[in-house]
Amino acid sequence: MHMRICKCDCLERPLSRGFCKLGRLIARNPWYFVIIPIILSVGLGVGLCFLEQREINKLEELFTPEPSIAKGQRDFIKMHFPMNDSGQFSVQRMYTVGTFASLIVISTSKNILSRSNFEELLKLDAMVQNLTSKSRLRFDQLCAQVNGPSCLPTNPLLNLMNSSTEEILISYPVLSNGDYVGLYIGGVTLGPGKNVLKAKALRFLYFLKEDNGKIQNLSLEWLEHFMKSLPGEIEKLHLKFLKVYHSTSISLQKEFDVSTETVIPLFSITYVVTILFSILSCVSLDNVRNKIWLTTIGVLSPGLAILTSFGLLLLCGAPFARTVANAPFLILGVGVDNMFIIISCWQQTKVTSTLEERMADTYQEAAVSITITTLTDVLAFYIGIMTHFPSVQSFCIYTGTALVFCYIYCITFFGAVLALNGIHENNNRHWLICMKVDDKKDDKKSPLYNACCVGGSYDPTRETEVEHPITVFFYRYYGPLLTKLWPKVVVLVVYLLYLSASIYGCVQIQDGIDIRSLANANSSLTEFYDVEALYFSKYGPTIMVVVTNKADYWDIETREIIEACMQELEKDRYIAKDYTTSWLRTYDKIAKEENLNISTKENFMKHLNRLYLNFSQFKQDIKMDGYEIKTSRFFIQAVSIVTVDDGKNMLNHLRDVTANCNVEVFVYHPLFIYLDQYIVIIQNTIQNIIVATVVMLVISVLFIPDPLCSLWVTFAIASIIAGVTGFMSFWKVNLDSISMINLVICIGFSVDFSAHIVYASVASRKPNANQRVIDALHVLGYPVVQGALSTILGIAALSAAQSYIFRTFFKIMLLVITFGALHGLVFIPVFLMAVGACRETDNGKVEPENAEDKSTKVLPPAVIYKVHPLASEIQMRRPEMSLPGYAISTSNVRDYSSLDGNCFCMSWQGSIYSVHPDAKQIGNDHANRLVEYRRRMLEVYLDH
Repeated sequence: MHMRICKCDCLERPLSRGFCKLGRLIARNPWYFVIIPIILSVGLGVGLCFLEQREINKLEELFTPEPSIAKGQRDFIKMHFPMNDSGQFSVQRMYTVGTFASLIVISTSKNILSRSNFEELLKLDAMVQNLTSKSRLRFDQLCAQVNGPSCLPTNPLLNLMNSSTEEILISYPVLSNGDYVGLYIGGVTLGPGKNVLKAKALRFLYFLKEDNGKIQNLSLEWLEHFMKSLPGEIEKLHLKFLKVYHSTSISLQKEFDVSTETVIPLFSITYVVTILFSILSCVSLDNVRNKIWLTTIGVLSPGLAILTSFGLLLLCGAPFARTVANAPFLILGVGVDNMFIIISCWQQTKVTSTLEERMADTYQEAAVSITITTLTDVLAFYIGIMTHFPSVQSFCIYTGTALVFCYIYCITFFGAVLALNGIHENNNRHWLICMKVDDKKDDKKSPLYNACCVGGSYDPTRETEVEHPITVFFYRYYGPLLTKLWPKVVVLVVYLLYLSASIYGCVQIQDGIDIRSLANANSSLTEFYDVEALYFSKYGPTIMVVVTNKADYWDIETREIIEACMQELEKDRYIAKDYTTSWLRTYDKIAKEENLNISTKENFMKHLNRLYLNFSQFKQDIKMDGYEIKTSRFFIQAVSIVTVDDGKNMLNHLRDVTANCNVEVFVYHPLFIYLDQYIVIIQNTIQNIIVATVVMLVISVLFIPDPLCSLWVTFAIASIIAGVTGFMSFWKVNLDSISMINLVICIGFSVDFSAHIVYASVASRKPNANQRVIDALHVLGYPVVQGALSTILGIAALSAAQSYIFRTFFKIMLLVITFGALHGLVFIPVFLMAVGACRETDNGKVEPENAEDKSTKVLPPAVIYKVHPLASEIQMRRPEMSLPGYAISTSNVRDYSSLDGNCFCMSWQGSIYSVHPDAKQIGNDHANRLVEYRRRMLEVYLDH
């Protein structure tokens, strides 16, 4: 007794029938389906006028999670410890990055602190301070001020350098007067007592006011003038001993904006390259069946989808992140991939059939496969909206919606163009001059005439278009090769090596984005970051430690609790315990030195003035609420923050320490806003992958008639994601919000190629697993190659981009497409052949379509295949083919004498059942002669 494989075609069959009807409808009314999408695109494309209003391009908005721990902490500090840039400015007390310009100056000699360098340093500093903006404002008119009207020194060491270091003592990193200079001097060589012997670099910081909107705009204007004029002004100084690197607080944002704009020309190049590839890959020497115009217009379909979807979302007010600039490259690749599949299925239909029949067969064959892949892609992107990163959310909304319209336009607009091209072919018109030509060569004509003015030939055996050589290669050579044992063994070994390398890479992957990597690779800003990392990485940021609630500071036990917490923080290997700034420790020291009693609330509050007398800056660290301290803060000094991993590890450990303190406290620095991504990036990525994979499995089960084979699609997803993630680490690509976008793409695209092959294998009527896989490769092998190559060509231009975003997109998409095609064309076919479970019984026979009751008088697929040798694969999938006595049209019947008289038959053209008394008369009446099969086929079925 045969073991039946459960079939799950509750959606596949009705969907296939529905697309069959749609194909007929488009064939009857092609111009409606051409004009309506164009009108819709133009109408909704008006929404692009709102692009500038909807655009979000601030780095913090794009690349930091929402919600964020650090952002909430920043709001708390802003509320309780507001900045005063006009008299009480303090670098370590800033809760934002600030508005500033920065110079790093390197000496060509061994010591930048020499007298010759000092003269040039003064000239350089004076030049910068005298720069005048368009509003005729100099630095000293906009500078952040300390101690009243005085500007914050651009470098505290400048006033000490009237002589060489042999004559003065510079302690490092804190001067004898308590000023912290670790931020201003780098490449230091220390002598006895932590005194500087020599140094390689100095940093100058020009902080500007940002008290209100008007002042901040004037400051930003000065910074823009600084960026524009500084290189030229430095050349005028003719510096002999110094090399200068510059940056500002807005430089990275400016570079990010410019890098996105430079991608637009690359997209133009990509479009042209994709059109050329589409034409070349579908070109034919046949002057009628050449697909040049079809593919050229077909590439416009994704363009219309982008115009429509983007316009619609902008009209609806959806925020447009700069990362969405990647989407057109992706949509173009998907649209062209779908186009190749439809063209391939069209070429498998019978040329002698009517236009309606050819369109019906094409849509019945191609549309379900395209629907599966589009649905998985779209859902993968919409699932990506669940992430905490606005850049990912915006990208997923726009790309997912664009894919929906790309699908709609593919089956309507491109389908209509295909129908018009079919009319053109049926009339045997020349592809270029549109005149009717002969379909057979005339020996009386010249070879040039036969080559240029004759066309319309087809394969007389199969009545289909002449196959492309690569299609023939997949059917005759590549597919049969995979059925042999040794290629299967080789593929299995290669797969195990691929999987091993992928797992190893996954273990090595780094997470989080270094915000500095957003600078263009060859820009002056990148040079600045490199020099900064080289000379100024020993001492990192000064970190706030904020006590958030009211505490009894006068209580000894409370002070001990706070002190214990501070000491735990100082034990971190990234914290320099000798450079902590604590108003409470200083107050305790003063109280002991002056024998003050601060153990009661009244005395504690009364003697605070003693603290403020010598340390007025501590007033900014204590927030009073009447006669109580509402909140206060301390400062710890980070050291040795060389890499992003160092920053991540430090933040995680400090937060763990504060979570275990017996007082409500948190740590904060403006850079923590960018480090917060490490908390959610892996969690978000895993969440997206799991949810999307489950959804892909459900879709595969619903649309692929065999549940067991649908598991292969899910397997391909997991395998490709592992490969892409693993090889990302080999290519030095971190797991960050940018690569997360690409992994979302990977989830969808990893389904595409494998789903096409698996679905075609399941839908095949061939009698065993090997032949079904060969059949799938025969029909879809070349379209998969075309789709992979077109997508790679679509993103190839991004390899020349200077921006980290687009370089990362190119790298990961190249991995996705390469591994996707490798699975679809190599791994999955071999696994399907090896397991052979799809629609096959335990003894290798094919399960009948309706095997539950033989009284239905339906022929099994194996018999159909034997008794309909002249039928195309698409025709064999029609339900009526399994009826005993069914007849199909052919032009290759040589012997009519063996045909019986009274039988069921159906014309492909007429599509109606009838009973005919004379089969020979039917053959004479129809242009496409009908072959009638004997009723005793029912006996063959019963014997089977």
